[in-house]
Amino acid sequence: MIKSIRTHIMASIKNKRINVFLLFLLSSFVILIFTKLSKEYTKTISFEIEKYNVPKEYVILNDSINLNITLKTFGFNWLRYAMSKPKIAIDFSKDVSKEGSVFIYNKSKAYLNNTQFDKNIEVLNLEPERLVFRYDVNLVKKVPIKINTDIQYRIGYDRASEVIAEPDSVVIVGPEILVSEYEFLETDTLKLSNIRGDIKQSVTLKLPNNESDLKITVEHVTLSAKVEKFTEGAFKIPVELINVPKGLQVKYFPKEVTVSYYVSLSDFKMISKKDFKVICDFQKVNESQTVLKPELVLFPEVAQNTKIDYQRIEFITTK
Repeated sequence: MIKSIRTHIMASIKNKRINVFLLFLLSSFVILIFTKLSKEYTKTISFEIEKYNVPKEYVILNDSINLNITLKTFGFNWLRYAMSKPKIAIDFSKDVSKEGSVFIYNKSKAYLNNTQFDKNIEVLNLEPERLVFRYDVNLVKKVPIKINTDIQYRIGYDRASEVIAEPDSVVIVGPEILVSEYEFLETDTLKLSNIRGDIKQSVTLKLPNNESDLKITVEHVTLSAKVEKFTEGAFKIPVELINVPKGLQVKYFPKEVTVSYYVSLSDFKMISKKDFKVICDFQKVNESQTVLKPELVLFPEVAQNTKIDYQRIEFITTK
């Protein structure tokens, strides 16, 4: 029993010594840090440029401009630059001057000291001392959207209308030298399979690589199309011979051909034989030719994959 009490007391003393030692180490570390932060240091930092109040008629090209500033200040003040990326604000309504085709920022160390930094921070050097900003005139251009799709339909189904985009165009605003290059903007490819119902999908536009220099009104569009069940149809259509020279008689065979087509069930009853016309143009025949090629010159818009079963019309001529 006495031995156990003695062991507990010794352990307590030992633990107190350890705690005192750890407290000593911690306080020493705090004092060291405080001492370091209380000293003055000189260091050069790269500052990003933040542009304000740029005239609306101009756009500043996205040149990679940084301002390297050498500062002298206490360690505590350096912490702010370690926490976030340092930036210099440039007000284009008062800080820059326009010279020819560029804007010039040319401010003294004293100006920066008074406008950008606290009193306990001293600006020692600027590099470069003169910043040049290229600009261009803003251009507003409306361009159409080019649709890219890869759609596979279930057997017996097909689209009954064109795939359309909503909106169907986009407005690009930016430097004239850049905006003028664009005649359209493309969508990412919409890939669908086994489709048997109407399509309505949001897709992303392929934005330009220099997007930061341009303002684009939309980044996504909705693609839609009507999808229906389809069936095949066919009619016997007479072949009409045109442009036969006067005094020349032409006998040809066959006198009619079968025209087949693919159409939605809802439009099937709307199509009739009179909606189709097949001709052979005798003016396109040369002296050595013995056959005519039939051409389908009239068919309804709703009919898809139209084709003629005969591609050769035999003929002979007599006078």
